[in-house]
Amino acid sequence: MPSYSIEGVQPVVHPTAYVHPTAILIGDVWVGPDCYVGPAASLRGDFGRVVLREGSNVQDNCVMHAFPGMDTVVEKSGHVGHGAILHGCVVGEDAMVGMNAVVMDEAVIAPRSIVGACALVKAGFQCEPASLVVGAPARVIRTLSDNEVAWKAKGTEEYRRLTMRCHASLQECPPLTEADSDRPRVDAGDFQPKHQS
Repeated sequence: MPSYSIEGVQPVVHPTAYVHPTAILIGDVWVGPDCYVGPAASLRGDFGRVVLREGSNVQDNCVMHAFPGMDTVVEKSGHVGHGAILHGCVVGEDAMVGMNAVVMDEAVIAPRSIVGACALVKAGFQCEPASLVVGAPARVIRTLSDNEVAWKAKGTEEYRRLTMRCHASLQECPPLTEADSDRPRVDAGDFQPKHQS
């Protein structure tokens, strides 16, 4: 993975974390135990600190950054969907930020909350735990059910498992020119989209 120090400050990646080789880490970045950082993610600790706590994941094409002196934090078991942007904010424990959502400076997504795909969370936003946050600008529309919170937790657990799968078997290879007749499928578990569960 491309990893860069700036002014002598180097990224820190726990040995049990998995950071894809195309992700970029710059400066004051901390990736904790059992975390997953997806392809083409950019974690830039060149102004503020970027922190992923235990078991959290930041998926493909995500950006984490902050203004000088601020931190951008994904707390334990936080889940950040493909293409999301986090800037100087906190994603609480067991919370999820949906695909292509943007969470701005000094916003705090409370534990066990879900920010919907493509939401724009304005600077300074706060919510209660287990909130469903949607829209642009984002607002709380209701409290999540226990089943919805459990669904999110199961999805995050699959990313923890993906971390182990990547350590065990992910390797660069040339593509085949055609598929084998008995081509296997990957061991992707049984997690289903919410609309199918």
